Amino acid sequence: MSAIADHPGIELVEPRGMPFATRRKLFLVVMAVPVVAYVLVVGIWPLAQGIWYSLYDYNLIRPQRTKFAGLDNYVEIITDPVSRQALINTAIFTVGAVFFELLLGFMLALALWRDDRFNRFALALILIPVTITPLVVGLIFKGLLAADYGMIGYFLAEWGLTDPRGLLADQHAALATLIFIDVWEWTPLVALILLAGLKALPSDILEAASVDGATGLQKLRIIVIPLMLPAVLLALILRTVDAFRVFDTVYVATGGGPGNATNTLMLHAVKQGLEFFNIGRASAIANLTLLIIAVIAAGFVMMIRHADKKANGK
Repeated sequence: MSAIADHPGIELVEPRGMPFATRRKLFLVVMAVPVVAYVLVVGIWPLAQGIWYSLYDYNLIRPQRTKFAGLDNYVEIITDPVSRQALINTAIFTVGAVFFELLLGFMLALALWRDDRFNRFALALILIPVTITPLVVGLIFKGLLAADYGMIGYFLAEWGLTDPRGLLADQHAALATLIFIDVWEWTPLVALILLAGLKALPSDILEAASVDGATGLQKLRIIVIPLMLPAVLLALILRTVDAFRVFDTVYVATGGGPGNATNTLMLHAVKQGLEFFNIGRASAIANLTLLIIAVIAAGFVMMIRHADKKANGK
C-alpha cells in the first residue's frame, strides 16, 4: 500500500460487486431460511391443519362420511359433560398446583437466600425432582401409592387412612393426589426462579431499611415482595402454562380415572384422537386448549411488563 501511495498517478479502484449492506442482508436472509422453514413445517402447518380438521366431522373409522361441521365440534366441548369435566379438572389442577408451588417455592427461596455452603448444597438436592421427566414421576408415585404393593399406599390402606384401592383410585382424592405430585416435582423450579429474583434485589435498599429499624416482616412486605413481582409473575406464567397442558403424569398415574375424576383437556384430546379416532373433536379440544393458554400467557405478560415498569419507577 505504501508503494502505491508513493505513486500519485495510480488510482485505487473498489472491487465490483454487491455493496456490503446488500451482502449482509442476503447473508441474514440465508441464515434465517432454515429457521423459518422449520417453524412453518413444525409449527404453523400442523396448527393450520388442526384448525382445518376441527371444522369437520372427521373420523378415521369412517373417512368417507367426512362432512363440514363448522363450529359444532367446539359447541360439543361445552355441551358434552365429559369435556366440561375435563375442563373443570384442568382448571382445578392448574390453580391448585400453581398456588402451592408459588407458596412453597417462595418459602424455600427465602430459606436459601443466604449464600453459604449449606444452602448451596441444599439447593442442589432439592433440584433433583426437576431433573426427572413427568412420565417417570407418574410411574414412581403410581408404584409408591398402590394399595396392594406400594411402600406408602399399602400402609395407608391398611391403617384405613385411604380408600382400599389406594389414593389414585379414589374418586375424591385422585385429583388432589395428582396436584401433590406436581407440587413435589415443580416446586424446586419455582424456588430457583424466585431465588434468582431475591439475589438480584439491591442490597443497599435492604441495608438502609435495616438501619431505619425495619423488621424482617416489614422489609418483606414493603421492599422484597414489590421488587420481586417480575420474578413471581415469570414463575407464575411458566408454571400455569405448563400445568394447564398436563398430560404425562396423569396418563401414566390414573389414565384419567377413576371414571373421569382426573381427566384433563390434553388427555381428553388424546383419547378422542387415538382411542375413538375422532380427529375433528380432538383437534377442537387441542385448539381450545391452545387458545386458553395463549390468553393466559398474554395476560401474564402484560402483568409482568406493568410490574417491571412499576418496580423501575417508570
